[in-house]
Amino acid sequence: MNSHDPDRDLAPEGSGDVPRLGVEEEFLLLDPESGRPLARAADVRRRSRLYPALGPDEVQHELLMAQLELATPVCRTLPEVAGHLLRMRCTLAEAARDDGCVLTACAAAPFPDGAWAVPVTDKPRYQRMRKEAPLLTDEQLINGQHVHVEVRDEQARIEALNRVRPWLPLLLALSAGSPLWRGRDTGFASWRYFVNDRWPVSGVPPLFHDVEEYRRRTDELVSRGMVADTRQLYWLARPSAHYPTLEVRACDVQIAPEDAVMLAGLVRALVMTVLAEADAGVPVPEPAPELLPAAVWHAARHGLTGDLHDPRDLRPRPAATVVRAVLDHLEPALRRSGDHEQVRSAVERVLREGNGAVRLRGTLEAAGWPAVLSFLTGRSDGLQDGTGHPRVRRSLAP
Repeated sequence: MNSHDPDRDLAPEGSGDVPRLGVEEEFLLLDPESGRPLARAADVRRRSRLYPALGPDEVQHELLMAQLELATPVCRTLPEVAGHLLRMRCTLAEAARDDGCVLTACAAAPFPDGAWAVPVTDKPRYQRMRKEAPLLTDEQLINGQHVHVEVRDEQARIEALNRVRPWLPLLLALSAGSPLWRGRDTGFASWRYFVNDRWPVSGVPPLFHDVEEYRRRTDELVSRGMVADTRQLYWLARPSAHYPTLEVRACDVQIAPEDAVMLAGLVRALVMTVLAEADAGVPVPEPAPELLPAAVWHAARHGLTGDLHDPRDLRPRPAATVVRAVLDHLEPALRRSGDHEQVRSAVERVLREGNGAVRLRGTLEAAGWPAVLSFLTGRSDGLQDGTGHPRVRRSLAP
């Protein structure tokens, strides 16, 4: 969601309302020939302001100078999300090309890059992070997709946080698209997860009894010097520090924008479903504390290949079986939001063709590293669809 306008158009939520949502996506700027990260974020961001299709605050810096972030306005529908993502990706990719680099929606830097270090963005917070954790900061060339779902009541936000925890492995498995890292296949579907999980507060969030406990425990992490501020709570889901939303951060950034839209719809339906279950008195799931991190690890390792741990009981079952059962579970919310057909068809396509990890590996095995760069650049800017076919240009308007 746009950082400049947190409460714009956020009307009071009623019991029958479908919550609004917003999407943040992180990108890498790469050399068009070698694929190495280029520290051109400041130049590309300045250039992007010349394009009327991008709002003044829709493009933001990230930790390293080879990264940029796009944030949609507050949206009511998935077609609205799709329109904004296509508009912003296409325009920022053009600004990047005009500055001699390419914009790629890759969740981890895939190519060998020689002298690895990329400068940290010149902000005091980022400079402090570099001083505190030098190599870890240098290796943060990873990119995620964050979905904000409107939950205006603070206690309901904590309720939703507690209840989405068993679903985080599934979201990571569906979105996994970072098998390649510094010129090699890691053997994992989401290497981004493992790079990010090295920060002090990351992974699966704990259970919280209520808002007061959440505030007390997170404030204590800051007051004890364990994290610099609450923005360093890198859990896979968290109440937003700035907006009346639950922010789900489990997903790798998606190579193709239609997959990002699908995940946004799934996350909204999930939040709607767990809050309806809370209203119905369904108990909060409380699996043993060692089970969820292990299920997340398994999802990051295997993605959609092999078994996936079912969110309802954390038992391993074939991934496609689990995903289709989850769609059935979320169907009332998907129908209520009008997202049922769009999300189900997109999920079936991912099950049929593979997630980003499968597609990247297939490209590498079939045609080598230059084809990986072409694959990423050809789909990240939104001008081609997920299958590589040209997209009708008029669809870029939100």
